[in-house]
Amino acid sequence: MAAAAVTADGRARVLVDGNAIPLLGLGVWQVGEGRECEDAVRWALEAGYRHIDTAQAYGNERSVGRAVRDSGVPREEVFITTKFYPRRKDAEAEARRSLERLGVEHVDLYIIHWPRGGPTRAWDGMQRARERGYARSIGVSNFSVGELDELLAVADTPPVVNQVQFSPFEYRRALLQGCEQRGVAIEAYSPLGRGRHLGDDRVREIADRLGRTPAQVLVRWCLERDLVVLPKSTHRERIEQNAQVFHFTLSDDDMAALDALDTTGGTDRARERKWW
Repeated sequence: MAAAAVTADGRARVLVDGNAIPLLGLGVWQVGEGRECEDAVRWALEAGYRHIDTAQAYGNERSVGRAVRDSGVPREEVFITTKFYPRRKDAEAEARRSLERLGVEHVDLYIIHWPRGGPTRAWDGMQRARERGYARSIGVSNFSVGELDELLAVADTPPVVNQVQFSPFEYRRALLQGCEQRGVAIEAYSPLGRGRHLGDDRVREIADRLGRTPAQVLVRWCLERDLVVLPKSTHRERIEQNAQVFHFTLSDDDMAALDALDTTGGTDRARERKWW
């Protein structure tokens, strides 16, 4: 497995196209357009996050853009990701519409949200979006190793990330290994299992012993593997807590105990079942 290129401060990863992505990001899936989303993004930026992950399908790009502008944090310091909604036809045209909603000149990362219509169907439009300067990097989400290989066989510009459900409970070892071997960084969404994983006794035992929250332990597990991780919350205290993950480590024994929680069998698939 190729070693990930993590920056000296341990807070970002250099992608194969040379662009750096902050390892910790705020996800805003299922956060409604308006005040709730704007507050979450603003609190995250105040807490030190420099990566915000949205999508066309989320319906909250305008709120994300407004919160970034109102935060006072310079645009060049905030890594913004959005995702192509693959029920639409042209990824390039939809990228332009995303920029209008976000109120920015480019996004830092543009991702195919899922491989609807096949893994290669939207890639020409993704590459055109990058060539036009709408996105600095392009990638995919919810792709298996096999789907990545189909895409890589035809891509002029390869994807640099694959955003998938990933945590100790969804420790897709073969997918991680396959992505790393192909120069594709894993981004972990739902690292807290939408809250389900926080009550697990084994996670809580490690958290209590370290004086940390279960969420911090689950986020740190991802960081120990040099993964980009996207915990989601709309509560200010939890957003702040989830940012406090760079000043402790997990022991080898703790990592092994968390690894053993996997329920996927170490699959190379991104999903146990499709929703599309």
